Amino acid sequence: MQPIQANDYTIHFNESGYEALNLHIKSNNYSMLFVLVDTNSNTICLPTFLPYLETDLTIEIIEFEHGESNKNISTCIEIWKVLTELGADRKSLIINLGGGVVTDLGGFIAATFKRGIDFINIPTTLLAMVDASVGGKNGIDLDHLKNQIGTITNPKMVVIDSHYLETLPQNEMRSGLAEMLKHGLIFDQKYWMQFLDLSKVDFADFDLLIREAVAIKNKIVQQDPSEKGIRKALNFGHTLGHAIESYFLENETKSNLLHGEAIAIGMVLESYISMKKNLISVAAFDEIKATIKAIFPPIIITENDLDPIINLLIHDKKNEYGNIQFSLLDGIGNSKINQEVENDLIISAFTDYKS
Repeated sequence: MQPIQANDYTIHFNESGYEALNLHIKSNNYSMLFVLVDTNSNTICLPTFLPYLETDLTIEIIEFEHGESNKNISTCIEIWKVLTELGADRKSLIINLGGGVVTDLGGFIAATFKRGIDFINIPTTLLAMVDASVGGKNGIDLDHLKNQIGTITNPKMVVIDSHYLETLPQNEMRSGLAEMLKHGLIFDQKYWMQFLDLSKVDFADFDLLIREAVAIKNKIVQQDPSEKGIRKALNFGHTLGHAIESYFLENETKSNLLHGEAIAIGMVLESYISMKKNLISVAAFDEIKATIKAIFPPIIITENDLDPIINLLIHDKKNEYGNIQFSLLDGIGNSKINQEVENDLIISAFTDYKS
């Protein structure tokens, strides 16, 4: 597949990506090479990846415990210390091999270590391929608040190899699918329509669907790299989705949700809000709700959960001057950013979701 040119870097696909990776390493006179993995990608993906590397450089593997709960400053400090002890300098290269937690955290570590060293993302989950590893956003959580600390720093390249998906659990595939659905809803109705009936999706051509999702996100990011305007559209489903994800993460009586599972709920809720604001039709909302609920099992959210979830909205990164800002749909395939939503309408959306 043809690579995609992003702002200051290129997104490569499958085996040709490793050719580009080796050429980049050879051409840039790096001093050392570090591969950042979590416990999952170390076991499952690293043995596949290492044989592709063609270099005489010293290669060091740095591993941390997998899971969103480890995407925090404590993990960063430990890794910064390891980099220092291993002699990393400003001519070192970090390769982030793993899912969204690895690429988010690894990009942040690279962007801040010695005021910034080069890094490359090799996403190994569907979520990371179509969303987390593309666009230059790097960051960590602050306690249970998602992505509160971070930078917008581009990688030197991204290599997307769909063969890593062969070992991915079904719930992780669904998690990534949520972001693909979102890309269609906010930008491309024809792309959205390909997912209306998953039984008709040709998974033999799934690489093309991945590439198309990446291309959609890249088009939006290129217009607005620093998220001052249209890039906010990518946050559709995320205002309430992140609040739900954070609440389930911090509440010991709840099972943690995968990112895409929380965003799926957020998209149903924010589609309902879009309908009530006359931005989409009732028929469009019914289509969105039915499609998402056919893919994602329902999550129990009780009346007692609502106030804590709504209270978490104040920490959303899109907020300005104390006002909560939503990115909503403006018809399927279009979006409307910087929308304020009353609490009563949010509660009404949850009531509809539970019905």
